Amino acid sequence: MRSRIAALFRPLRGRDVALHAAAITFYGGIAVVPVALLAIWLTGLVAGASRVRELTGRTISALPDAIGAPAALSALIDAGLELTPMLALASLLPATLYGEGLRRAFVSLREPGESLVGWRGRLLWLPLLAAAPALMLALFLALPTTSTLWLRGGWWSVLGVILSFLAAWLVLTPVVIWVFRYLAPGHPPWLETILIGSFTAANLSGFLHGFVLFCSLPLDLGVPFGGFTEIGGMVAVGLWLYLFHVVLLAGFAVTHSVKVHLPDDSARPAIRTAG
Repeated sequence: MRSRIAALFRPLRGRDVALHAAAITFYGGIAVVPVALLAIWLTGLVAGASRVRELTGRTISALPDAIGAPAALSALIDAGLELTPMLALASLLPATLYGEGLRRAFVSLREPGESLVGWRGRLLWLPLLAAAPALMLALFLALPTTSTLWLRGGWWSVLGVILSFLAAWLVLTPVVIWVFRYLAPGHPPWLETILIGSFTAANLSGFLHGFVLFCSLPLDLGVPFGGFTEIGGMVAVGLWLYLFHVVLLAGFAVTHSVKVHLPDDSARPAIRTAG
């Protein structure tokens, strides 16, 4: 059993996974705010700014404020909705850095030496930005219900967390599948990509909800940094992004290691021979 599990992560064997995850986190740290701004801006263009504020308002009030998460999310949504076309264009360059970081890490693990790896990653990230309104709206439409249940407390909060997890899972699944199938090199078969991509998305959804739980803890994040709480908050976000990318790299490795055998696989050669 242990050998089988080890075989699933064969592409990571002998690789410095921590270094690769840290490299993606560096790119992600630059891109995360521009990506969020562009996604919110595009969603606002499709659904209207007032509708976006209406759908996200209850969630902002429901978020734990121990480390200032509601104020940060509110400011981010306002900035995204007030983005101008020129500012959106300026945000596009750093936003595509995330695609470059992912592509560089995947290529380094699987097919080192690819030419124009950075530009490939940037271009292959653009379809996800184009799909942002549909993905964000799907998530935003679930927020009023999940936030209302959370605020009711008791078992209603548990139901709210479950529904929130499912909503995030459904939104992340096509994103992870695209990343594993197209943004990463190798083009693994669809069946493996869908199954493992969906499973990875479920883990990432749970991981994001764990970060919300972390935000609710009464921690003074500035203690290790001389009282600078803002720096402590940035480091905390960076740490969670790093662990997020470790999970993503693990899913990428399994996608390229697993071969799903369909029930009729063994019958196919006989059919071909008979033909």
